[in-house]
Amino acid sequence: MTINAVLVAVVIMLGLSLARVHVVLSLLVGAIVGGLIAGLGMSATLEAFSEGIKNGAQIALSYALLGAFAVAIAHSGLPQALAGGVIRRIEAGGTSLMIKYGLFAGLVLMSCFSQNLIPIHIAFIPLLVPPLLLAFNKMQVDRRLVACLMTFGLVTTYMFIPYGFGDIYLNQIMLKNVGEAGIDVANISVIHAMAIPALGMVTGLLTAVFISYRKPRHYAQLAIDKAAEQAAIDNDPLSQTAKNAPKQPLFKTLVAIAALITAFVVQLLTDSLILGSMFGFGVFMATGVVKWHEADSVFNDGIKLMAMIGFIMITAQGFAEVMKATEQIQPLVDGAAALFSGNKAMAAFVMLLIGLIVTMGIGSSFSTIPILAAIYVPLCISLGFSPLATVAIVGTAGALGDAGSPASDSTLGPTSGLNIDGQHDHIKDSVIPTFIHYNIPLLIFGWVAAMVL
Repeated sequence: MTINAVLVAVVIMLGLSLARVHVVLSLLVGAIVGGLIAGLGMSATLEAFSEGIKNGAQIALSYALLGAFAVAIAHSGLPQALAGGVIRRIEAGGTSLMIKYGLFAGLVLMSCFSQNLIPIHIAFIPLLVPPLLLAFNKMQVDRRLVACLMTFGLVTTYMFIPYGFGDIYLNQIMLKNVGEAGIDVANISVIHAMAIPALGMVTGLLTAVFISYRKPRHYAQLAIDKAAEQAAIDNDPLSQTAKNAPKQPLFKTLVAIAALITAFVVQLLTDSLILGSMFGFGVFMATGVVKWHEADSVFNDGIKLMAMIGFIMITAQGFAEVMKATEQIQPLVDGAAALFSGNKAMAAFVMLLIGLIVTMGIGSSFSTIPILAAIYVPLCISLGFSPLATVAIVGTAGALGDAGSPASDSTLGPTSGLNIDGQHDHIKDSVIPTFIHYNIPLLIFGWVAAMVL
């Protein structure tokens, strides 16, 4: 039996990540082994890897500008003021269920907005979450649940709502590639196609909130948590516990809101997250909230904020390019589908399962779709799937594995905020919980969509 290079590469990458090897190194080793097994040789493997890195240049620029915009928002004090307001409510009302679940809903909404309305992606997490850690500790909230809350918003919105990052995923990448592969997508509603898979994500969220992580979990009250909370209180204009501390000026709050609106409008008019972030950052500079002599340091802080995640995403692009160069993704799909020739139900399940494996390895749904669409669309046509079902299969197969991948920003982002005090493990507390609660129901509901659409 021939060993499939893609499968081996992904297994090695995941195995090394679980063994606490850094994700970047795990991706590199997995790519090299996959390339060598496929017979590319070391030179061709590294050449393909380098080509993929070059293709990730736009990702690097996008993340740098998004990071700079996010730090400018933090410089205005708005995130800290929001966190301070939450803390003030907790101090006034204790740890009531209404406050706790209101905080959960707020995190989900902020995660959703970061994908569709406010183009800062995961950059809000290390700014908004650390000030709330002490509040989470007081309420004995399981941080695995918090990771699931944020991952839900980060993934569900782009795979269901065709705006912002969702417009890129659903329209610019998925429908474009499905159309190029041979299906007329002019009259296809992506919301209709992805509604059932999105319900799978909702099911996973409700399971995490009300079943898996409803029990209290204890964390140490560390100095770094107290310092982050105090900084948030000091920036809350209505706080009564820091009377001598400088308050958040109303002007800065209004400027931050204006910058967010500007970024939203520019993104809407130009379909460019980069331009939206740039204009939003420009509002902070033009109004003096970010002073000219501070602009360099704020911008550099933004790059530092997103550097590691951006570098991992770029490395994943190199991994993806090597996987393409092996030309063994199609044999992986064809070989599996051949085992269930004529059986649409089993073929759909196999395609979704392979999508899970590939996306887990690449760490990016956006990078996975072009690889899968060219292979899945002809296969779906030959098996008699409807165009709507085909779109559901491709869209779900691409999204599968985003939650739960060690290299995905949907897990790296929550970890960056929750592990500020060293009490949240990336693999055990972010990767595994999100994998269980989102990939399993997404696999089931995606299969249902393939069968009924």
